Amino acid sequence: MPGILLYIDPGTGSMLFTVMIGIVTTGVFFFRKLIMKLKFRLSGGRVLKGSGDKMPFVIFSDSKRYWNSFKPICDEFEKRKLPLAYWTASGDDPALQEDYEYVSCKFIGEGNKAFARLNMMKASVCLSTTPGLDIYQWKRSKETDYYIHMLHEVGGTLLYHMFGMDYYDAVLLTGNFQVSEIRDLEHARKDSEKELRVVGCPYMDEMKKRLDADPVPEGNKRTVLLASSWGPNSILTLYGERIIRALIQTGYEIVVRPHPQSQVSEKELLDRLKKEFPDGEAVEWNFDTDNFDVLKRSDLMIADFSGVIFDYALVFGRPVIYSEYEFDPSVYDAAWVDRPLWRDEILPRIGRPLKEEEFGDLKRIIDETIESDYYAEGREKARSEAWMHIGQSAELTVDFMVEKKQELDKSLQAEAETLQTA
Repeated sequence: MPGILLYIDPGTGSMLFTVMIGIVTTGVFFFRKLIMKLKFRLSGGRVLKGSGDKMPFVIFSDSKRYWNSFKPICDEFEKRKLPLAYWTASGDDPALQEDYEYVSCKFIGEGNKAFARLNMMKASVCLSTTPGLDIYQWKRSKETDYYIHMLHEVGGTLLYHMFGMDYYDAVLLTGNFQVSEIRDLEHARKDSEKELRVVGCPYMDEMKKRLDADPVPEGNKRTVLLASSWGPNSILTLYGERIIRALIQTGYEIVVRPHPQSQVSEKELLDRLKKEFPDGEAVEWNFDTDNFDVLKRSDLMIADFSGVIFDYALVFGRPVIYSEYEFDPSVYDAAWVDRPLWRDEILPRIGRPLKEEEFGDLKRIIDETIESDYYAEGREKARSEAWMHIGQSAELTVDFMVEKKQELDKSLQAEAETLQTA
């Protein structure tokens, strides 16, 4: 009985944690403000708000998966000899192994521990790919001046869960079409306009550099990559054995690469498929952390709704075949705007949709898709629209962050001059 009385369900626990952190944070900021007021009076007005130990620049990453997006930016800070704090919620983030002089990489804990640290962060400019600022546990710190959101893929901005970017001050985009998406969303919700800057895509720039340095080898036999996302609409969940068997019958080399989350959430499914189709016999199973090599050596990708479609088509210039799926926009920002998704418009230009009844004709479909000039032209169109400033994204991102810091410094100086003449 005592155990039952002490039980708190996870949802209530999360809510109580948020309330508790809110109370603690308010208390901390109250005493900070009180101390600053005393210092201001004792110094005759020479101590400025925010002139203490604020970090000039912070990057927050909620997962090691995003190191490929942040590493080029950290490298650019290091190149410019600018101080940067990189905070990660992954204890095995590759950033923690880097030997930087000007970039400090720190593990700040997982989950609520990380959010508690973020909610009291003292910084001028914070950059992150994490959605939901000021919606869930991650609250805007009263001691952090400017929050910048960076997209981690090129497929558009309307597939975020509702309000994912609303409380950022600025959003860094990969292509011009995303500007009108966000402006339409802001108008529909009667939100104030965020600052938007098109900078390109850092991790795709790095993939292109690697590809330029290590070109695709000529192969004698076509290789088809089956790259599945995860969840009820993923291609392995929907078609598992049937599509793998159809691919084997083409006679091509077949590589199956499930989404990393499948190994956690869909282990039973993967175990069943790997048992029926053992690795190294009719198919190769790929679980590499870095997907570069498997993308480079394949001639065509079959996928579902995974963003890796655009990595493959735009960086490697290869065709895709994608399974059709039901999309319910009700929990996404797309539900607020009356416009087609860029993703839905461009997919039929860069590759071919696939229905289950066509599995028996898969070899012909693969051959025609690879050889199609129409899809090749579509990939060029998608690249020009969604991946701008190729090779310059890290530099442009740091330019923007430095620009915002300089504006904040000028604002503080103006505030000081006003206080001194008051």
